[in-house]
Amino acid sequence: MTGSLAIVFHILSASWAVLLDAAPWVLFGFLVAGLVKAFVPEKLVAAHLGRGLSSIVKASAIGVPIPLCSCGVIPAAAGLKKQGAGKGAVSSFLVSTPETGIDSIAITYALLDPLMTLLRPVAAFVTAIATGMAVTFTEKGEPAAEPPSDGVSSDGCCSCGCIHESVEKPGVAQKIRSGLSFAFGELLGDVGVWLLGGVLLAGLISVFVSGAFVERYLSNDLVAMLMMLVISVPMYVCATSSTPIVAALALKGISPGAALVFLLAGPATNAASLPVIAKLLGKRGTAVYLVVIVLMSLLFGVLANHLYGWLGLDPKSWVSRETHEEGGALAVVSAIGLIALVLRARLSSLRAARRH
Repeated sequence: MTGSLAIVFHILSASWAVLLDAAPWVLFGFLVAGLVKAFVPEKLVAAHLGRGLSSIVKASAIGVPIPLCSCGVIPAAAGLKKQGAGKGAVSSFLVSTPETGIDSIAITYALLDPLMTLLRPVAAFVTAIATGMAVTFTEKGEPAAEPPSDGVSSDGCCSCGCIHESVEKPGVAQKIRSGLSFAFGELLGDVGVWLLGGVLLAGLISVFVSGAFVERYLSNDLVAMLMMLVISVPMYVCATSSTPIVAALALKGISPGAALVFLLAGPATNAASLPVIAKLLGKRGTAVYLVVIVLMSLLFGVLANHLYGWLGLDPKSWVSRETHEEGGALAVVSAIGLIALVLRARLSSLRAARRH
C-alpha cells in the first residue's frame, strides 16, 4: 500500500509541477480569448468566407487565434456553412481553429520553447490553407450555397414592410463582461477538464515513461512521427490539453518534429468529430481533409527537426529541464484559481444540462 501511495504521490507531484508552469499562461490566454470574443463580430467573420483562395486564407487566419477544441469548432463551422461559406473555407477553419489558439500559444511558450511557440501557429495556418485548397477541388461542379435571407435589405429595412425599433448596441464594459463570461464560463467548461486531464497524463508520462524507453523505441524520427500520428488522429485532444502531454514527452527525449506532429494532427482530427465533418464536407472532402492533415503534419515535423538542427539546437534535448522549475506565489495562486474556475464552469454546465 505504501508503494502504491508513493506512486500516486509522484504522479500528482509531477502533474502539479506541470500545472504550476502552465496556469498563469493559460489564464492569460483565456483572458485574451474573451476579449477576442467581445470585440470581433461573428457576422464579420461569416461575411468574408465564401469561395476562392482569399476566403480560404481568411478562414485560416481567423481560426488561428480562436480558442475552440476539435468538437467545439464543429457547430461554428456548421454555422459558417449555413451562412454561405464554401467547403474550402469551412475546412480551413476546421483545421486552424482547433490546432492553435491564443490559450494554446500561451501554454506552448510556458511549457515548450519560443521556437515551437512560433512554429505551431505558422504550421497550423499553412496546413489549413493547404487543406482548404485541396478540399475545394472536391466541390467543383456543385452550386454555390446562398447565404440565408433574414428578411432585411441592405439599408436595414424589413422586406415585409414592417418597422423595427433600433436595438441598442452594447457598450465596451458590457462587451468585456460578456467576453470574459464566455471565456471563463462556456469555453473553460468545454476545454478545462480536458486540460486538467492532459496535465494528469503528463504526470503519468513523467513517472512511467523513461528516457531509455524513448531512446529505444522513438529514437528514429520517422518512426516517432508515425507513432504520434497513430495515437493522435483518432484521439480526442484539444490544442491546450495536448501541450502538457507533449512537454512531458519532450523532457524524455522526443524530437520537436514528433511533438509538432502530435500538436497538429491531434486537435484537428478525432473519431468523434469525423462523422459530423463528413456531413459538412462530404465523404470525398473528408478523405482529402484527413490525407492533407496527415501529410502536412509529417512535412512540418521533418522541417521542425531540420530547423532545430540548422539553428544549432539539439533535437533530442530541445526542452530544458531548468525552464520547468516550480514557480512562486503567482504560479501557485494561478494553479489553484484555474482548478477552481474549471470546477465552477463544469458544475454550471451540469446544472444547465439538468434543467433541460
